[in-house]
Amino acid sequence: MQSLTSRILDLRGQRNSLDVFRPWHFLSEAEYSAAGCLQTTSTIFLTNRECPWKCVMCDLWKNTTQKSVPGGAIAKQIRFALQQLSPAENLKLYNSGSFFDSAAIAPAEWPAIAELVRGFTTVTVENHPQLCDHRCGEFRDLCGNTLEVAIGLETSHEPTLIRLNKQMTLDDYRRACDTLLHQQIRIRSFILLRPPWTSETEGIERALQSLDFAFRHGADVCTVIPCRESGGMMAELRATGDFSPPQIESLYSVVREALSWGRGRVFADLWDAAEDESPAAQQILSQLQRMNETQQPALM
Repeated sequence: MQSLTSRILDLRGQRNSLDVFRPWHFLSEAEYSAAGCLQTTSTIFLTNRECPWKCVMCDLWKNTTQKSVPGGAIAKQIRFALQQLSPAENLKLYNSGSFFDSAAIAPAEWPAIAELVRGFTTVTVENHPQLCDHRCGEFRDLCGNTLEVAIGLETSHEPTLIRLNKQMTLDDYRRACDTLLHQQIRIRSFILLRPPWTSETEGIERALQSLDFAFRHGADVCTVIPCRESGGMMAELRATGDFSPPQIESLYSVVREALSWGRGRVFADLWDAAEDESPAAQQILSQLQRMNETQQPALM
């Protein structure tokens, strides 16, 4: 019988053509920070080796390489992006995988990276729970600033977590959070809204349960990501009726409710949200943007 990972790989299309010495994307935007105000945050989407975990919903592999990038390539990518971007208070380094995957970013590369990012107040990297260990604190010490580790919790509904092929448990998430908090490292969590095998109502309920779970275990900021059809297996699941993208009204409900708790920052991921050009959707989008910027629940 074909494994889930093999099925995911078989349904994929082609990768994008990339330059290993250039990030595949970078941008700056205003984000409501831990300081309680809007600050400029730059995000660099690094060209890097594909994540070893193959999640059902992931489309990040499209902008990855099959092999480790050459030594020094990551520092060159960061330097290139920072030369194009205006100064910012905070920086996110997203490598479509785990920053502390040594096959993606070797520890020998850390000093050059740390030198480039030392001037930022906060540096955010993404990492799988199973790779959250002493290395996180060691990198933070090299940088000399506040380190935030972003973890894809996705959902606290463990049966769905298993079916997503995330290859982590809720206990893995708990242990990762404990490790990071012990090292005085901040935690950002990603929460999926309406993953496959979930109705619209269940999507809202489980997203809120997942946000509660993340905050209870030490996250101080969470981003709610509407699950998207990214081709491949997600397209197959949509064709079989096992997946439908969430309504923008559901995203509004989840973010508004979670903000009312006052337990931490909550952001709506609006990457593709502008595709619905109807007046009603645009009004909700405007409210979501306002909530992102003010961290105050907005009334329609």
